[in-house]
Amino acid sequence: MSILTSFIIPHKGREAMLIDTINSIANQTVSRDSYEVIVVSQNTSASQVLSALGETLNLSIIYNAESKTISHSRNLGAEHAKGSFLAFLDADVALSPNWLETVKAKLESDAATALVSTMQINSNNAPPLERIRTALSNADLDTEVSFLPGRNLFLAKHTFYEAGQFPEHLLTCEDYYFTDKVNQIGTLYYTSKAHYVHLGEDKAFIPMWKKEIWRGQSNLASLKGRDIPLREFPSFIVPFAVTGGVMLFFLALILSQTEIATLFALGTLIPLLAYTARLKKLTGKQVSVGYCLLFYSLYFPARAIGTLLGVRGTVDTSSHR
Repeated sequence: MSILTSFIIPHKGREAMLIDTINSIANQTVSRDSYEVIVVSQNTSASQVLSALGETLNLSIIYNAESKTISHSRNLGAEHAKGSFLAFLDADVALSPNWLETVKAKLESDAATALVSTMQINSNNAPPLERIRTALSNADLDTEVSFLPGRNLFLAKHTFYEAGQFPEHLLTCEDYYFTDKVNQIGTLYYTSKAHYVHLGEDKAFIPMWKKEIWRGQSNLASLKGRDIPLREFPSFIVPFAVTGGVMLFFLALILSQTEIATLFALGTLIPLLAYTARLKKLTGKQVSVGYCLLFYSLYFPARAIGTLLGVRGTVDTSSHR
């Protein structure tokens, strides 16, 4: 049987979750002869446990320079792919056994669909932050969406190249940039008929805050080279509105400008509470209002800080386009 699908997994660091990811691929309902697994590692070597998986799977390990972006690793994996379909996975996801069967069937049955991704589910005993992340990921299910995170993406190889591959000039946000390009070719479909567990999902708030600062550094760079729909503007404006409103509120208090401080307080609370209310609706009884409020109280400042830190990066990356 010829290889139909190439799983491409960029990897850097510890291997435990990567091995769990590969094991979930090995448990797919389709024949192992119909797919290959390509790990693009930025480590210098592979452990015996990882290498041993090649005894039962069609596994290749390609080494990439540590300085390269995750997009470069994904594109490098695609260069070596033998399959006519590409499945891009993060190195910390566990797929449901019907994952490949489900996404392939959807892509082949609907000519308008260019890319398929599956819903996230919580791990066992998931803490509030993981439940929040999962709920946000699943805000829209069994429908067309505008962009998708890169944790599990399935598309035809020719679509991948038509979309221009992953943007190697971006440190983060590369998945949203890429899926936006694919969305210009065909629809992106997010299905609940299969799922994955994000093994590396954020579980504690302070590490999440630090990670969001890092994630935000490619916000501005990701805007270049594409049309920005109106629905995306709040995600760039609200973090600054909330963060700036808090700072101006305290400044007005220091200057004894009570009325102005009140206006800034209202301007800050309205979007913060609106986002919190939406999140509470998405999470239902799984997460308290307090945790929903805490999430956005940390998320918005982190994104604003990360975007500001990324201004220099935006200038630097412009030479790569």
